[in-house]
Amino acid sequence: MKFIDIKRKMKSLIFIAAIGGVLTACSFDEQVDPNRPSLEGVLTEASINQLNNLVVGIESSMRNSLAIQTTASGTMARELYLFDADPRNTGDLLGANGATLDNNSFYSTAPWGGRYTAIKNANILLESSANTSAATDAEKAGYRGFAKTAMAFELIEVLKSYDRARIDVADPNNLGPILDFGTALATVRAMLDEAQTDLNSAGGSFPFPLAGFAGFDTPSTFIQFNRAVAAVAALYDGDGNGALSALGSSYFDMMGDLTVGPEHVYSLNSGDFTNGLFKIPDNNGDQIIVHDSWIADAEAGDTRVTTKTSVRSNPTTQDGLSGTNQTALYASNISPIDMLRNEELVLVFAEASILANNLQDAEDALNVIRNSAGLPNYSGLQTADDLTTEMLNQRRYSLWAENHRMFDLRRYNLSSTLPIDRVGDQVFNVSPVPLSEND
Repeated sequence: MKFIDIKRKMKSLIFIAAIGGVLTACSFDEQVDPNRPSLEGVLTEASINQLNNLVVGIESSMRNSLAIQTTASGTMARELYLFDADPRNTGDLLGANGATLDNNSFYSTAPWGGRYTAIKNANILLESSANTSAATDAEKAGYRGFAKTAMAFELIEVLKSYDRARIDVADPNNLGPILDFGTALATVRAMLDEAQTDLNSAGGSFPFPLAGFAGFDTPSTFIQFNRAVAAVAALYDGDGNGALSALGSSYFDMMGDLTVGPEHVYSLNSGDFTNGLFKIPDNNGDQIIVHDSWIADAEAGDTRVTTKTSVRSNPTTQDGLSGTNQTALYASNISPIDMLRNEELVLVFAEASILANNLQDAEDALNVIRNSAGLPNYSGLQTADDLTTEMLNQRRYSLWAENHRMFDLRRYNLSSTLPIDRVGDQVFNVSPVPLSEND
């Protein structure tokens, strides 16, 4: 499925939404260009084709700035360095020489903007699907279930990086407040439950196609993704039993294929874009370098070290930092990026089981992850503290460079354990909310 035409239409919609106040103040009769529809033309009596274009626009915008968000948080969490032409990647993000994070720099504005573009598009879909007679009630429920699930997924990504989020953004002229982590997460969880109810009313099929959701592209199978996201949200809320309950209705399978799950997809089609986390091997000008501690701290025989990274022909150095290994996560610049795969859900099950004091279940799940990486069964103490340490270590290696480590350390108050790379460096664990968003 191609993003090109719909992406152009979405850009038109977003642009027109931004200047809508000017347009509505004019006295000219409204003219709707069918190739560049106005926002108003979609919000009332949208066709099925227009609604489906909005769905694709959401999927497309969910990929925006993923690379920046991942490399920024990964740098702050001492997972990696991004060696390129921008000194802020090895300066600001590591707090070099007492530097502070800039709330008007690309690493703060781009991820926030990317997530909220997708959220805005989801809000447009919610309003458009409610105000059309072209869709049946079941079809409208399908649009709502998809939009709310996508919105919740994006808001969780906001919370992971910024520790707070603005939830109410449907009306750009009357934005709601930026909420603290707990309040925002409670709203996200309720949104996911609403989406589940909608999906249960959506009938046997969606009126729209989905890219990257093979096996999860009908209401009944998309619910499994919704419940997987709900399990993550419950876990981040400290609700182990809630996470376990949601996992039971997801595609979590402790003995199954760990790679199963929806993906962000990329292409070389005109108008589309490529996977920004792919780097040409042994390139000197633009490379994701593995933090030496990730290599040094790995257990002997851990196959994730050799499958996720590769040894460079020559060690590389920039700005007083160096590394021997580079990313090998993605085979090409059109390789997909996982949204939420079964491997993460097994780790969610392990953590939720610890929270619920089901310690044997947690150990069994961790052994699945260990064995998949060529490691023997866990041999430590079966206490909540010891299993938590083991769980965080397995997350560190299974989810390397996937925008998890900074948040994992922050939520367990372990950011201070990170190594300092250079004299004068500091540890940051929250991205600053962009200057333009300050209340």
